[in-house]
Amino acid sequence: MRLINRHPGRSLALILGLLPFLLIILIYGIASQERLAENPNDKLLPGLEQMTAAVDRMAFQEDRRSGDILMWQDTTASLARLGMGVGIAALLALAVGLLNGTLPLVRANLAPLVSALSMVPPLAILPILFIVFGLGELSKVMLIVIGTAPIMMRDVAQRVRELPGEQLIKLQTLGANSWQVITRMALPQVLPRLIDAVRLSLGPAWLFLIAAEAIASTEGLGYRIFLVRRYLAMDVILPYVIWITILAIVIDQCLRLANRRLFPWYNAGGH
Repeated sequence: MRLINRHPGRSLALILGLLPFLLIILIYGIASQERLAENPNDKLLPGLEQMTAAVDRMAFQEDRRSGDILMWQDTTASLARLGMGVGIAALLALAVGLLNGTLPLVRANLAPLVSALSMVPPLAILPILFIVFGLGELSKVMLIVIGTAPIMMRDVAQRVRELPGEQLIKLQTLGANSWQVITRMALPQVLPRLIDAVRLSLGPAWLFLIAAEAIASTEGLGYRIFLVRRYLAMDVILPYVIWITILAIVIDQCLRLANRRLFPWYNAGGH
């Protein structure tokens, strides 16, 4: 049997999926033991005991200065910024994408601008955002919006243009106006595509968030990572990176589950 026709079962797929992670953990464990054997105070590759102690200190003990539990304070701040930025970007993408996809006059007017904005490197304009909006929360949220909204706008508009032309003809034959075409034909069919676009934008959104927090913030996951790096505190940095990854995976899977539950017809179509 050709390899392209061989599909792993559920158990084999799980094992194959876990193998790369186990290999990385094994390599790290061996390298960490060797470095710590040579120098017990080595900070570059901390052992499990060191990282466990750091997690206990950051996630379960109050900070002596502020009295806050730092890891949860940072998590709450970052998730609030991420949620606000991605939420605003998704709403803008839905509105502009629907208009660009359904109304030729709007597409001629806005599509070139959206395309141009999607090509601008968001991190390049971060200093401009700090100058215009200050160093507060607004500049961090705006960076996420500017970095993710144009791509989602283009994706939603493309989905609208891919809708069967027969549907548009039938609706107009039945007397539907432009508003009814948008709300009754286009909107229900692009919502699941919008959720997929949000899922794909989560990676860049985290990148923009951490970059903004690293430069100008007093709390947040990115702020904490860049704060402790000056002390080479890898026992804190590595757990924070793992925690960010876990949060991203959980958010992605929640959106995936919501998409499957809310729009079963979309997933049944092979999307």
